[in-house]
Amino acid sequence: MSERSQVGSGRPLETKFGYCRAIRVDNPTSHIFIAGNASTSADGSVFAPGDYYAQTKHILGLIKGYVEQAGGSLENVVRTRVFVVDVQNHAEEVGTAHGEVFGNIKPVCTLLGTDALVHPDMVVEIDADAVI
Repeated sequence: MSERSQVGSGRPLETKFGYCRAIRVDNPTSHIFIAGNASTSADGSVFAPGDYYAQTKHILGLIKGYVEQAGGSLENVVRTRVFVVDVQNHAEEVGTAHGEVFGNIKPVCTLLGTDALVHPDMVVEIDADAVI
């Protein structure tokens, strides 16, 4: 089992949005790298067009499935990168959804603004790294 140490600044957003500033993982490990995921349904259509909160929750559910398929769990996720269209107006919705999924796990997280994603109804894309 890997030893995991979290470093935080004590700022309120870390608890609210479910992330920490840094993580150290010791012992021999396996790594899982998850590509950017946007909010698509099984048929390829956009899930919850334009809905920042719903897309974030949906994407994090996809990531959970991929981590589990690779032999891990959400508790193994150590980093998320969240790309948001119009981040200045929608960081709260995205951060809240991230915090609901990762509130106790607290991976390091980077929230970035972007002008557009692959489809105009997609407003959030997330990638993740996990260590087992």
